[in-house]
Formats: sequence, C-alpha cells, structure tokens
Amino acid sequence: MKSIARTFALSLGIAATTIFLIMVSIFVSRYPLEEREFRACRVVAAVLDRATDINGPNLTVRPTPALQELKADSPNLWYVVSVGDLVSEYGSEHRPPLPFAFPYRGPVGLSVFSTPDQNSTFCLAVAQRGSLRLTMMAGEPQVRFGRIARSFLVRNIFSILVVALAFAATVAIGSALAARFVSRGIERVARRALAIDPSAPQGLISLSEVPYELKPLVEALNRAFGEIDAYIRMQRRFLGNAAHQLRTPLTLLRAKIEDVPEPALKAELVRDVRRLTSLVSAMLDLARLQNHAIAKQSIDLAEITLDLLADFGPSALDAGIELALERADDGPFLVQGVNAAVRSALANLVGNALIHARGARRIVATVGRGSISVEDDGAGLPDGAERKLLEPFQTGNSAGGGAGLGLSIVREIMAAHGGELVIASEPGCGTTMRLCFPEAATAVKSPQLDLQER
Repeated sequence: MKSIARTFALSLGIAATTIFLIMVSIFVSRYPLEEREFRACRVVAAVLDRATDINGPNLTVRPTPALQELKADSPNLWYVVSVGDLVSEYGSEHRPPLPFAFPYRGPVGLSVFSTPDQNSTFCLAVAQRGSLRLTMMAGEPQVRFGRIARSFLVRNIFSILVVALAFAATVAIGSALAARFVSRGIERVARRALAIDPSAPQGLISLSEVPYELKPLVEALNRAFGEIDAYIRMQRRFLGNAAHQLRTPLTLLRAKIEDVPEPALKAELVRDVRRLTSLVSAMLDLARLQNHAIAKQSIDLAEITLDLLADFGPSALDAGIELALERADDGPFLVQGVNAAVRSALANLVGNALIHARGARRIVATVGRGSISVEDDGAGLPDGAERKLLEPFQTGNSAGGGAGLGLSIVREIMAAHGGELVIASEPGCGTTMRLCFPEAATAVKSPQLDLQER
C-alpha cells in the first residue's frame, strides 16, 4: 500500500506541471497582434540570417530547411537581404513599395513597420557581421506557432525557469502542508483509537475531531468497536455464569468425597477438587474484574504471600520442596486490586512450581514494591516455551495433570489489574514468574511481618 501523503504530493505535482505548461501555451498563443508580429519578425530574421552567406563580392541566401519551410507556409512571402550594395531579393512581385532605399544605413536592431499604403506590415532587421552590416526586410510571413513558441522559450528561458521554480516551490509547500494536514488527521484518529481500552472497547471516536474525509473510516471504526464490545461482554457474561454454575456441583462433589473409604483415593480426589475449585474461583473473579463488578481496594502483597505459602506448606512438605518468603526491599507492598483474584493468581504460580518444576528442591517467593516473584531451582523451560505457556491449554510439563488454563487466567487477572505476568526461564537454571502491579496511589506502610522461611 502506497503512502497517502506521497501519492497526494505526486498527483498534485503532476497536475500543477500540466496546468503550468497549459498556461504557458495559452500565454504564447494569445499574444497581442503586435507582439505576435514582432516575434514572427524575429523568427524570420533569424532564419534569413542563418541562410545568408557573404563571400567577398557575392551575397547568397541558401535554401536552408527552415527557409524552405517558411516559403512553403507563406505563399505571399517576400524578402530583401542586402549588405552594402549587394542585394538578394525573393518574391518581388508581392513586395509593396518600401519607405527605405538600399543600402540601408539605420541602426542595428529589429522593428516592424507599416507599408506606405498602410495595407500591410513588414519586418526590418539589421545585424552586424564583423565590419559589415546585414539588412533584412521581409513581409507576409506565415510562421508556425511551434517556431514562435520555441523562439520565445529560448529567449526567455531564464524568466520561465524562475517562474517555474517559484510555481514548483508553491506547489511543493502546498502539497507538504496538505500532506501534513492529512497525516495529522490520521494520527489524531490513531491516537483516539489507541486510547480505547482493548478490554472494554466501548469508547467512540468523536466525529467532530476528525477531518471530513476521514469520517466514513471513523464511523466504520466506531461501529466495529461497538460490535467487539458487545461480543466481549457476551463472552464475559458466559464466563461468569459458567463459573458461578460450577460452584454448586463442586460443593456437592466435595461433600460426597468425604464418604470415600480409601484414604489414598480420598486424598487424591480432594486435591483434584481443590484445584478445580481454585480454577473456577479464578474464572469467576476474572469475570467480575472484567465487568468492573468488584471495586478494587488497597491490598498487602506481603500478607497475601505469607498466608498462601502457609496454605501450600503441607503440599510442599510432602513433595520434599522447601518454601521460602523474602523481601526485595523495605516496602510498603501495597497495590490496588481484588484480594481473592490476586490470591488466586499467586496460588497458580506456586501450585505450578510445585507440580511442574522438575527437579526443584526450593521455591522462593520474593515480595517487592508492586511485584511478587515465584522462583524455583528446577530444570527450567525449553527455549521459547515462555510465550506458549500463556496460551490456553498449554502446559510446560506434558507429564503433569494440569489443563493449561492457570497461567492464561493469571495473565487475564493481571491485565484486569493493569499489570502483567512476566516469565523468565533458562534450561537447567530454574524458572521465575513475576506478577507486576501498578503501585498503590496512596501507599500506607504495611505491617511488619515475620517473614521466616517455611
């Protein structure tokens, strides 16, 4: 696709050049009669001058192509060429009486005179040939427009170039300003479009802020944004309703598991139901966050992390993995968000590290200003697997029993909080997953917690 501004400038330049050439042609063709006669006289004098040879006592007017063309176009053409007493004449039968006698001794130059009977005009041209003076008189010439135009252009080439350059500069400046105006209009529309929240594209671009030519495009964008927003809202409602409907069956299933007589099977089922319940809760929290149904409040990341690691302590102990909590700085560790959703996101990271970090012996949760990172010392991820893990139904460990939805939901939860999930891993050196939040607008110093290793 070509640049609009470049195409506009090129088209304008071609149009302006065409207009300029047409104007020059019209200007040359519509000279006053006297000017046209004078310029025709100049052309005839130049033709005769080039055709005249002076060899001692001989004066010869050669039949050059230009002179032959002039004679063919002018049936009543006559001319007299003289140098001192030497005279060469053509078309004497058409020549009227002249007011000058030969040899003519007037000044060097070019003039158009009327015949004594005032019925016609003739051209008088005097040119200096060394020490000799060449006098030429001609009448009734019919000079083609092309010759007059070429003569005009040759003699006025400098003035024409100056006018052409001024005209071109005006066109260039005008096209640049117009292109800039078009570009700024498009940039304004692009900024308005980029300012729309992708998670809730119900914002419209005001038609009063865009040029008239871009209004159809903006109207189409507004219509597309409206349709996308309606579709997103429908999907969010479905997600929230589905998560809400799943809670009751899960509660009933948990109650029935209590009647399972085999301890090993019961523990496995309880673990699976707990993971499924956590997933459903995260989906419900995500739906509520995206629909702005829950007001965010100031929450303490250190407190949430400490409580969550305590909940995972028994599972880590069974797996032979050490859990630790560290502080990256002195805090405060406050962010704006939803406690349950942040807890669910962090639980996904710790749970993934416990289940999928092959060979891990230690998992460290580090709390910083506006961030929580979960780092393990396991085998790490294959090259390029970080981006794939963020897609739904993708797992980093094919041997695990996860559905591959946890990290995708974590990413959505962080997006709803205005933050992001960052994954860094190196094969053989473990994996680090970090939740990065915008820090709370008004930071209140968090309570001092005993962040001991668990």
